[in-house]
Amino acid sequence: MQDSPPPPEQPSDGVVADAYARNWVDRYAPAATRPYLRLSRADRPIGTWLLLLPCWWGLSLAMLYDGQARWSDLWIFAGCAIGAFLMRGAGCTWNDITDRDIDAQVARTRSRPIPSGQVSTRGAVVWMVVQALVSFCILLTFNAAAIRLGILALVPVAIYPFAKRFTWWPQVFLGLAFNWGALLAWTAHTGRLDAPAVVLYLAGIAWTLFYDTIYAHQDTEDDALIGVKSTARLFGQRSGQWLRRFLMATVGLMGIAVVYAGLPEASVLALAVAIAGPWAMGWHMAWQLRGLDIDDPAKMLQLFRANRDTGVIPLLFFATALLL
Repeated sequence: MQDSPPPPEQPSDGVVADAYARNWVDRYAPAATRPYLRLSRADRPIGTWLLLLPCWWGLSLAMLYDGQARWSDLWIFAGCAIGAFLMRGAGCTWNDITDRDIDAQVARTRSRPIPSGQVSTRGAVVWMVVQALVSFCILLTFNAAAIRLGILALVPVAIYPFAKRFTWWPQVFLGLAFNWGALLAWTAHTGRLDAPAVVLYLAGIAWTLFYDTIYAHQDTEDDALIGVKSTARLFGQRSGQWLRRFLMATVGLMGIAVVYAGLPEASVLALAVAIAGPWAMGWHMAWQLRGLDIDDPAKMLQLFRANRDTGVIPLLFFATALLL
């Protein structure tokens, strides 16, 4: 019988390998809370932005669609922000619970709180439930249609961690989960789900395929050894070609969503400004492609993090269009 391999060495302070340098969790959070905040990726805020921005896209296009901006939209705006932080934390906790054995075998992830021993599996489950319950309380402040959509969102969230075990396209499942906020925020404003929101949702999924394929290239060697599937492994050296396709799909679908949303109420000038949003977003994605180096994990992480700005760009145009 072979001896089991020694546990991987971890930083004595518990810092996660791919966390932002000098992030607020590691610098200012009370020591007892740090493992749980790391479990929620609070030390890596890019995921919260990627979950939140489709919510704000959906809300802004919903206001463009019906030509109305109400005081209640301020709460939808803020509620989405709080909910995105909490549900991203709950989703990441669920992901780390299901992936704890895989994470222990991957260089980039073995420093996460569960495989490194900072948090027990039972403690992680409790923390996940707490975050989800607080998020549910926020959801209950929205209208009935939005509440139903919010509950339904748990389906792709629950499935995603297992997707890489049975499909080469786990990024599709991530896209289904991470862009649900476009549907939810639209419905929270209008009280119903309309076609522009669905097209915007599809645009967000294409964007997720773009940025998460980049992200997955950090782990292709370890993933191949342990049998984990991803679009990064599937595309390999052809990743640049596929990323260009995802770029075009993102821009095209978002442009269609803007036209659908703007035609009923928006002025010609407002519609033109709003349509410029996906166009500018596409140029930022093209800039990322120019710096693509799938053999450089540090570069892939840098490009992945740049997608916060990618998602903010169309939001700025949508917000400007609302003022016109």
